[in-house]
Amino acid sequence: MGDSHEIRFTLPSIEVAGKVWGQPGGLPVIGLHGWLDNAGTFDLIAPQLDNIHLIALDLPGHGLSDHLPAGGYSLWQQAATVLQVADDLGWERFALLGHSMGGIISCILSGSMPERLLGAAMIDGLLPVTGEAADAPQQMARFLKASQALTAKRKPIYDSAAKAVSARVLGGTSTISRGAASKLVERGLMPEQGGWTWRSDPQLMLPSPLRLTSEHAVAFAEAISTPTCLVLANQGVMGKHPRLVERIEGFNHIQTHRMDGGHHLHLEEQAPAVATIINSFFKTLA
Repeated sequence: MGDSHEIRFTLPSIEVAGKVWGQPGGLPVIGLHGWLDNAGTFDLIAPQLDNIHLIALDLPGHGLSDHLPAGGYSLWQQAATVLQVADDLGWERFALLGHSMGGIISCILSGSMPERLLGAAMIDGLLPVTGEAADAPQQMARFLKASQALTAKRKPIYDSAAKAVSARVLGGTSTISRGAASKLVERGLMPEQGGWTWRSDPQLMLPSPLRLTSEHAVAFAEAISTPTCLVLANQGVMGKHPRLVERIEGFNHIQTHRMDGGHHLHLEEQAPAVATIINSFFKTLA
């Protein structure tokens, strides 16, 4: 689909940035990145997708988008932002392309708002991290205590972008190559005191105040009635949990493609293979 360009949306309470590939007239797709990532996550696969109009967002708190007030981040808030963007674009129905957290948001939207969706392609993300109801008070306490302590914390400052890339490679929750990390870091840094620091909102590092139960999470996946495709990385975050993979493969209404690779396989050498799967899927929606 060639080169991308920048876009900004002035929503009711926040400005959201994004990258655009393709032209109006193609399949309308909103791209959703993973936690602490940004729209650069689709830099390798987006140019390989045919006949789509992809708006890859920096979700609130990420990349070049604005931050939310204290306590503002949740999967459902991010899902509401996606619908606001679609309304701003005049897209009554659209498809989703989500990685990791973006895949989870896609699952929530697919399960709850099928009248707005043409379908969703997910990369190593479907069900959220869950918690049991009995653990909710302890989980809320962790969030509140961490929120109180947040103001005393300072973001790290790196004297070069290369050092920030190294920190992303070493400090991430999943294995990522230097080349893949640089795509994300490029959009995720801002100048600070003669060096570089992260643009992302420090609140994103807080524990979740509330987690869906496993019954909640499965209910969203089971409610999906629109076409859905999942690329599951064998060495990714879900592939490491056999019982979770077994549960996912039991969702017969979700096309699941297992592939060797890590959590960011769409930014690694597997990118062309991932793009081929997603291309084939999106062609069935057009």
